[in-house]
Amino acid sequence: MSDVLSLLREQETLSISQMAKILGLTESDVERQIEELKSQKVLLGWRPVFYPGKEESDAVRAVIEVKIAPERGGGFNRLAERISRFDQVESCYLMSGGYDLMVIVRGKNLARAAEFVSERLATIEGVLSTSTHFLLRSYKEQGFLLNGGDKDTGRPEVSA
Repeated sequence: MSDVLSLLREQETLSISQMAKILGLTESDVERQIEELKSQKVLLGWRPVFYPGKEESDAVRAVIEVKIAPERGGGFNRLAERISRFDQVESCYLMSGGYDLMVIVRGKNLARAAEFVSERLATIEGVLSTSTHFLLRSYKEQGFLLNGGDKDTGRPEVSA
């Protein structure tokens, strides 16, 4: 793994010049490594993490458990890739356990997210069942503590 990739994983808020200083490289060396990581499809991009409720949006997120029928010669891949192409789908994961895929969906509101599941997702041939769970509150988002994280000591309490 490259040094730049390690820094991006640990401190994604660093600027190119900060990374160059830390690594003892020139800014152009860091930029070159980032471009190389992009061309190799190791680094697909990065996005800011927003505090839920503070962004000006009424959007809702839902976790949908999806059971699908595996296909001969392709398993779950073709259906998972098809589902992943919908604009509403933020993430799609193959899972072990009681369902096959976990799909994270964003909708403009509760009704639009539910409409996507019932009219688009559940009607795909090969989708056996869905179970939708709407996210009500986030406590940690992509490694960032939310709502009172600054009041914590940073460690869970130990009970006897």
